Amino acid sequence: KPFRILFSLFHPGFPCFFSDITPLEMITLTINGQTVQAPKNATILEAARSAGIHIPTLCYHSELAPEGACRLCVVEATGARTLVASCVYPVAEGMVVKTNTDKVRAARRMVVELLLANHPKDCLACQKSGDCELQSIAADLGLRKIRFEGGARKAHTIDASNPCLVRDQEKCILCGRCIRVCRDVQGMSVYSFAERGFDTIVSTAFEQDLGKVECSYCGQCASVCPTGAIVEKDDTEKVWSAINDPDKIVIVQTAPAVRVALGEELGMEPGSIVTGKMVAALRNLGFDKIFDTNFSADLTIMEEGHEFLHRLTNGGVLPMITSCSPGWVNMIELKYPDLLPHLSSAKSPQQMFGAIAKTYYAEKAGIDPAKIVSVSVMPCTAKKAEAARPEMNASGYRDVDVVITTRELGRMIREAGLDFKHLPEDSYDSPLGTGTGAAVIFGTTGGVMEAALRTVADVLTGENLQTVDYNDVRGMEQTREAELTIAGNTVKIAVVHTLASARKILERIRAGEADYQFIEVMACPGGCIGGGGQPIPVNAEIRRARREGLFDCDSANELRKSHENPEIKELYDTWLGKPLGEKAHSLLHTHYHQQTR
Repeated sequence: KPFRILFSLFHPGFPCFFSDITPLEMITLTINGQTVQAPKNATILEAARSAGIHIPTLCYHSELAPEGACRLCVVEATGARTLVASCVYPVAEGMVVKTNTDKVRAARRMVVELLLANHPKDCLACQKSGDCELQSIAADLGLRKIRFEGGARKAHTIDASNPCLVRDQEKCILCGRCIRVCRDVQGMSVYSFAERGFDTIVSTAFEQDLGKVECSYCGQCASVCPTGAIVEKDDTEKVWSAINDPDKIVIVQTAPAVRVALGEELGMEPGSIVTGKMVAALRNLGFDKIFDTNFSADLTIMEEGHEFLHRLTNGGVLPMITSCSPGWVNMIELKYPDLLPHLSSAKSPQQMFGAIAKTYYAEKAGIDPAKIVSVSVMPCTAKKAEAARPEMNASGYRDVDVVITTRELGRMIREAGLDFKHLPEDSYDSPLGTGTGAAVIFGTTGGVMEAALRTVADVLTGENLQTVDYNDVRGMEQTREAELTIAGNTVKIAVVHTLASARKILERIRAGEADYQFIEVMACPGGCIGGGGQPIPVNAEIRRARREGLFDCDSANELRKSHENPEIKELYDTWLGKPLGEKAHSLLHTHYHQQTR
């Protein structure tokens, strides 16, 4: 699609309305007898896809640098003496390409057969069954029998040492996607190739377990893995066990970004808003109470916003940086511990909810908090590790007991046999089920900043401002900067997503070159909409659809500022006291420390 847009925009004869843009130099080639125009620097694969011609791939990913490693995308092209990998082979004027000849199909079948010859045969029990790209391609190629049996096979143990992710090296096809996303998008470089030839593996440093290396737990490697070699740690059985325990009160919170992605996991269009159906599904699964993380996102803004104002007016450490994204928190604790004073001490919405659920809610409902099992549904694999942090027990118990991802909830719904698309709409329970539009946009990059600004502006001016849309912080650029004037105060802000971009801005802070007061950081591309626990596949277009769904939820909400949430007002008036007060600080704030692995 991006290339179709570019082609139509810069096609010769198309009126160009942007005089400062140099039109792309286009060339003409033929693919399977079809005349195709493509930019001069395009690859055969890009040109083919722009024309709607499908070429199968495994190592290729639209958002990662191509490597041409798997050779599944081979085609015949004039000027080449052998089959060429279309993902890295450039187009040329007058080139003739054939993507479906006998020779091409035979080569692709050979590649897949060789991969399957060294691959486990546990497809029915594999977590990626139905989502596995290798499985789909084998089916598309009509492979019913593997000719290569009985030869040498690699043998690896399953690495479940990481609190969020599980690696099964026997299912690795050496596509290198995990290496590239961790190195190029996240800047963590946890993985690399090791050994040579048949002994080649994707390895961590010194082949240590994934739980012992400097992994941020973001889960982007699991999002791009085409097989079951890297998956999220499945905690659904813990949830089923709690639901079926008559002595337990099982409550659940759902993150903002889940409502625009769960439908996708269950066969609906990306960005579908399924809030009501999701609540109905959770009630059908047997949860006793269904609450909204939007409630505690509003609570986060109350604490974080007032913390920012306190730092701004009392000479506190600036810039203050948000701390909602646990993958980001892990990264700064691992790589930049000297900059930890810049982090907001406010807990994430997930953890604030857990603390309030086992104190305020338990007291209000007359429930023994020891009987409460607090479950959260998150778009993020790193939330599993966050819930397990030893300091996350302000309630006197573990604040959040079990974290499952959007994908895990999808599996539970399918396991229960629910017809999700036809479920009636249902509503969240009270008193932790009301959220504002400001809270729902937490799920996209820039959303936390915009939500904070809506409240901070009202507090600084002492007025109920009508302007609630801060377009300066919206967008999908990896780093966005803005300078805003609020009540006569100039506030310089920055919004960053992906850990590689976060590292760049941290280097600027270290060097004294970051002239900001407030910075939002999200670990994953696009923020929570692109979290490591969201439905697969994901790309820029899918993230955009999810993002638009969140902004639609925001604009449709009668309440669009966190401090206007009536349940939040009641919480402070009757129980917490005031933002940053003693009770609020003990329950809703935490501390960060250097991690060493």
